[in-house]
Amino acid sequence: MRRAAAVGAGALLALAAVAVTSAEERPETETGTGTGDDTEKRTVPDFLGLGLWRVFTRLDRRTRLDVHDVSGRDRRVLWPSRWQVCTQYPEAGADLDRRTTVMIGVVRRGETCPPRVRTARR
Repeated sequence: MRRAAAVGAGALLALAAVAVTSAEERPETETGTGTGDDTEKRTVPDFLGLGLWRVFTRLDRRTRLDVHDVSGRDRRVLWPSRWQVCTQYPEAGADLDRRTTVMIGVVRRGETCPPRVRTARR
């Protein structure tokens, strides 16, 4: 009797967890007739000079992101907390939709942005 009650309670908790998780996620549709996400106007924040970690925390998880090293050394960007933003495209304030890819140029923390990059900041 106790085992059946424990199994029933466990199943009930699992079902509640699934219900809460699915309620938090908004369904996406190809046609753009979802739950209002497409009608909500989003803009690109200003990331210049900030740490790369801020980019990941401030952009929606569905936003396409291209991160690359602009120092000229072609290094892999592995730990976001060790990099700072030198360039961004599109510029801050631009409209952000599902087709937009945000491109971020970074250097290691403590390094300065190369002069050619600073003059062409986007």
